[in-house]
Amino acid sequence: MSIHLESVNCFYGGQQALYDITLNCAEGETLVLLGPSGAGKSSLLRVLNLLEIPRSGQLSIANQSFDFKTPPSLATIRELRQNVGMVFQQYHLWPHLTVEQNLIQAPCKVLGLSRADAQARAKKYLERLRLSDFAQRYPLHLSGGQQQRVAIARALMMEPQVLLFDEPTAALDPEITGQVVQIINELSETKITQVIVTHEVEVAKKTASQVVYMENGRIVEQGSADCFTHPQTREFANYLSH
Repeated sequence: MSIHLESVNCFYGGQQALYDITLNCAEGETLVLLGPSGAGKSSLLRVLNLLEIPRSGQLSIANQSFDFKTPPSLATIRELRQNVGMVFQQYHLWPHLTVEQNLIQAPCKVLGLSRADAQARAKKYLERLRLSDFAQRYPLHLSGGQQQRVAIARALMMEPQVLLFDEPTAALDPEITGQVVQIINELSETKITQVIVTHEVEVAKKTASQVVYMENGRIVEQGSADCFTHPQTREFANYLSH
């Protein structure tokens, strides 16, 4: 298993956000987390990168294991994030750096790549995501869709085993959404494991090999993409019908 969670409970202060989350995701799958606002999707995604530390439960991801009876050390969290990349909804690109500079910073500083090797790797991912013409531009001179693709390229520069997406098509128009969906599907052919938070059913249908439907911090239904045509719970069927 690329990802395994067992009985994970997560709190924000005194408020519980996730209840007894147990799920598996095999290597190379594209797992979509679906559900209404407040369902716990983003909280679960943040647990996978240890941006949120659960109060109890176990997590195995990218060949690392955590038992939350004991808080993970900063060193193990840093190691995890080298293997589990994240593409944030707000992109979080450095505005004072060019696209190429945004891409090479982490590989040089964290992985110890030489500048030449990092630039060669950046060239590969800029070509893959059809961004070669924008390498020397600054983020403010890019459209939202272009910035999203740069954010994906920057995450891929670490060559992670798992790539996490938080609402990757939010606020994008249909044409750009289609481009992001195409990129996700192209990445799935490379056997990278992807986890995607979205509230857009059509995006989920076009990308998911596995789906988890959540409400109120709990998993209501999980299974293969067949769940979209044959939902097993009334709650998921109702969500799909809206």
